Amino acid sequence: MTSAEQHRQHRIGLILAALAALCWSTSGLFVRGISADLMTMLFWRGLFSGSAVFALFFFIERGRSIAVLRTLGWPALGVALLSAMSMIAGISALRFTTVADAMVIYATVPFVTAALAYVVIGEKPSRSTLIGSTVALIGVGVMLWGTKMGGSLLGQFFAVLMTLGMAGFSTIMRKHRNVPMLPAMAASAWICSLACVWFAAPLSISTNDLLLCAAFGIVQNASGLALYTFASKRIPAAEATLLAALEVPFTPLWVFVFLGETPSIQTLVGGGIVLAALTMHILSEFRRRPAAMAMPP
Repeated sequence: MTSAEQHRQHRIGLILAALAALCWSTSGLFVRGISADLMTMLFWRGLFSGSAVFALFFFIERGRSIAVLRTLGWPALGVALLSAMSMIAGISALRFTTVADAMVIYATVPFVTAALAYVVIGEKPSRSTLIGSTVALIGVGVMLWGTKMGGSLLGQFFAVLMTLGMAGFSTIMRKHRNVPMLPAMAASAWICSLACVWFAAPLSISTNDLLLCAAFGIVQNASGLALYTFASKRIPAAEATLLAALEVPFTPLWVFVFLGETPSIQTLVGGGIVLAALTMHILSEFRRRPAAMAMPP
């Protein structure tokens, strides 16, 4: 692949990762609109999400689908388990610790991913990625300024598991770029549903909530997982997890725009810092020209 083509694929990856984060950032709208209990909501979300991602896989592969499924090995299994672990741990972290604790720990995921990707696959993060990650972490700190910290150790442990899970499956997807990972992402959503069903009441949900759960699963989770999967094939693992942080400032923004919930000054300032850091990173990567293009004719 030429430098120009690599640069083009990198740009596409940046856009896909940013779009994945925007999909994930709609979670606040759905959570506030669904009256069903948390576990019932997550059960149906996972069921719809996994089915949507698997349907997309069959649409893309068509007649090759069964043959492709038979060739999937441990990388796909690892991605499925780590992604499911990240989702389940994220839910548990919010139950057993403060939102502030969970967000601060999760904000370190680009650094954890950078270290893991360097050790496992020898992929060095760019200077721009490290700077963007640092500024984004500062922005998250500003967002949480004055917020209650010091949740339970169990909750903090789950937040660490969530971070390690995302770093792990992002690194595996990057290393095995030629392996179709959509089935793995579908399986991770189904595993999450299986973990939640024991604490849920699936048959007690109203028709309105069921439809909202379907939209939650397809629009927020399935679209985000699919876009992130395609992005991970094109950009470094640390950069993919960095761009996923766009979810942080946009989640309260959508709630403010559509539901009228006014965010705090800290959220506005900190979210602005995160957004500025990621915007500058994306713009700098778009302006960077490949060596082949920069050479004089």
